[in-house]
Amino acid sequence: MTRTHVIGVDFGSDSCRCVIADTATGEELASAVAAFPRWAAGLYCDPTQRIFRQHPQDHLDALTQVVRAALSQVSPEVRASVRGLSIATTGSTSVPVDEAGCPLALRPAFAENPNAMFLMWKDHSATREAEQITTAARTWGGVDYTAHIGGVYSAEWYWANLLWVFRHDAQVREATASWVEHCDWLPAELTGTTAPGRMRRSRCAAGHKAMWNEGHGGLPSQAFLSHIDPLLDGIRDRLYEETWTAETPIGALTPAWAGRLGLPDDVVVGVGAFDAHMGAVGAGIRHHTLVKIMGTSTCDIVLAPTDEIADRVVEGICGQVDGSVMAGAIGLEAGQSAVGDAFAWFARVLEWPLPEGPNREALRAELLPRLERAAALEPPGAHGVAALDWLNGRRTPYADQTLHGALFGLSLGSSAPQLYRALVEATAFGAKAIVDRFTASGVRIDEVLAIGGVARKSALLMQIQADVFDQRIRVAKSDQAVALGAAMCAAVACGIHADIPAAQRAMACGFDLVYEPRPAEAEAYRALFRRYMEMGALVEGMKKEKAIHDAA
Repeated sequence: MTRTHVIGVDFGSDSCRCVIADTATGEELASAVAAFPRWAAGLYCDPTQRIFRQHPQDHLDALTQVVRAALSQVSPEVRASVRGLSIATTGSTSVPVDEAGCPLALRPAFAENPNAMFLMWKDHSATREAEQITTAARTWGGVDYTAHIGGVYSAEWYWANLLWVFRHDAQVREATASWVEHCDWLPAELTGTTAPGRMRRSRCAAGHKAMWNEGHGGLPSQAFLSHIDPLLDGIRDRLYEETWTAETPIGALTPAWAGRLGLPDDVVVGVGAFDAHMGAVGAGIRHHTLVKIMGTSTCDIVLAPTDEIADRVVEGICGQVDGSVMAGAIGLEAGQSAVGDAFAWFARVLEWPLPEGPNREALRAELLPRLERAAALEPPGAHGVAALDWLNGRRTPYADQTLHGALFGLSLGSSAPQLYRALVEATAFGAKAIVDRFTASGVRIDEVLAIGGVARKSALLMQIQADVFDQRIRVAKSDQAVALGAAMCAAVACGIHADIPAAQRAMACGFDLVYEPRPAEAEAYRALFRRYMEMGALVEGMKKEKAIHDAA
């Protein structure tokens, strides 16, 4: 039997990764990773203002690099047998484009303008815009367009970013023909379908971040958008009506891209989606499964039968979208805005006095593992030290990017391992709050799976999370589960498998790490979780009091 292969590509926050997978077995024959050089240099970002931008050229270059590098590891026969390619990206990561669908930052006039680049998911500059969208949806007198995205619009998402740029940069606003998600633009670029009217927009991205829903006619109405700000007059006609699921083919690679990547020119490119949703596919998600995609932040994906959710609305999450993970099922999304980023922040604080040079790099590589080993020796509650995990705001439950992290219970005896353990425990408590939000809304969770760098590297966090959940957690074997999920979607888009469940059955990677809850620790964490919730209420109350004082 002739073997066929597919390529899955995963655009993360810091780098691009890809795998070449066998469509019959899921075997990963090759993989490659490429960093984004401008991003690594800190260009176009201002963390003090929570502004994080990425240049589209980095993404084009990284895509070329990883595909060619992976192909160099396999035989000519395998290269010739590649039939499909699909792409997963972070989200909402969106960009203004011109009439041809070209990101403005790729035009010379805007090449160094951050407002013409991708606004990353972690960019929280649009907090005010998000709050205005939420308020308008509840008060304007028409449809509440936030109902199916948890009831709160986020500064991380499509409309808030678009409005912020329109308000702050007239030149970009005037040059913008449409606004495009990263996961829509790259597949369109590969297939020569970038013209905004031809571009196949992802159901996943549109439903979770742009308030697209068939029940209210697709995107929010022009009347609603103009009610928010007249700068949005006419924008809806420049966007889209239809959306597509990740099983859908777009077309074949253009000859130029086939040559650039070193692939046959009949390779089919599938509709893109967000990394969390394709990662859930790669992990083996099924109905009533929670998949935690754990990296710089986390995304939590739950899959439920369409008829079971019916008209029920789950409040406080990042949306419930029919087809966002796979056709015929509701994908529900939640998550935390800083996980790996929070641990990296703590490491930067500790390493600040160290001089630059090779010794610093060596110490940096060892710092977090040493902290983890020492923190594992501390008891639950780290001798009274506790934390809130909102260092980059709160994604869910109930998005609020204006919140901040906090530390409690410090004394002159508090140590770095205790502080680190408090951050780890806070991360687990934040995840528990998300699980409780699902279950309180009648969404059953029968099993918990995890993927991503943090899930595979931090045994401490995974064990504490199993204790806090009081539930077993299995970690997928693949280091590149998001890219593997994209490969599964590609195998359906190019017609090798009938649907995503069939692709999962053939290409599943399995699990190699299992964390079982420990009864004594689970009991201790029940009380500590109640304290976490009380601390969160205190910090939210202080924020409200400050807002009242500032307004007086």
